[in-house]
Amino acid sequence: MYSFMNDYNEIAHENILNAIVKNNMVQTLGYGEDEFCDRAKEIIKQRFSALDCDVHFFMAGTSTNLTLIDMMLRNYEAIISTDTAHINVHEVSAIESCGHKILTVPNKNGKLTADDIENTYLSYEADDHMVLPKAVYISNSTELGTVYKKEEIKAISDICKKYNLYLYIDGARLGTALTSRESDLEISDMAKYSDAFYIGGTKNGALLGEALVIKNDALKANFFRQMKCKGAVHAKAKVMGIEFIELFKEDLYFELARHANKMAYKIYDSLRGKYEFLEKVESNQIFIILDNQILNKMREKFVFALAQKIGDDKSCIRLVTSWATKEEEVDKLIEFLKKN
Repeated sequence: MYSFMNDYNEIAHENILNAIVKNNMVQTLGYGEDEFCDRAKEIIKQRFSALDCDVHFFMAGTSTNLTLIDMMLRNYEAIISTDTAHINVHEVSAIESCGHKILTVPNKNGKLTADDIENTYLSYEADDHMVLPKAVYISNSTELGTVYKKEEIKAISDICKKYNLYLYIDGARLGTALTSRESDLEISDMAKYSDAFYIGGTKNGALLGEALVIKNDALKANFFRQMKCKGAVHAKAKVMGIEFIELFKEDLYFELARHANKMAYKIYDSLRGKYEFLEKVESNQIFIILDNQILNKMREKFVFALAQKIGDDKSCIRLVTSWATKEEEVDKLIEFLKKN
């Protein structure tokens, strides 16, 4: 059986592992105060045109989101997101456990719109007995695999500035978003339009780790203390420094993302004439609607996630391609679905 369950089935790209082994016995200070983290931060700042930003390394996405969002909000303040947002659905009550409310709006193809942000802000801001929106959360790509266009990001950024809201972009799958054939965003747009964003490593070839980039000066002071308070400071953070050097010293990060997208597009382009898809495939997540009979037969050959049931006879499944997805396995999947 071959897995299309997620984009972290494998441990890490061999270049990452080789770099870690090569530097295994190099002695450094801990907690990110080492030459590898310092170099990785500078490389990231250069690549993302974020020279005035601070960079911090985290082990996982949930701890990244929790630590930053808690820094953004007072206890009477809230963050706006879509109903499908990762912080609302797949992070238990991480944000709520810190005393913050998530204000959700129905997604539009997985996305949040500037109009929804404005309407939500105005409806809460008008009543002092209600929580006050202070931040906006989006992810690129979205939970449905769709990607934001530049005009959408700019409109969201503009509305956030209008109402003095922080804009935070979750980049767990930023690589596949920026290399999507549907994207017109430039790398520099992340820092240009947001107050903070993170670069996902875990889902794009790294052993582990995410790089949080903070642009807004109001969020920079004492952020290390905030990380420590949330259990997000790691003694061996240099491992993440080594990884991100390897990912960004040339173009490995985006090469891996392009491969993941290429495999997803091959599946979509080969099958869209035969099957219905929940959303147009724009990155490495594929939501395809199947008869349950086909789904059950498919389970004998492939591993995947059940996204939702559709009536009594059909279901939507999620397939995820990655930096490590083998094209011959993609071909087998396509052949199977074409025959059924």
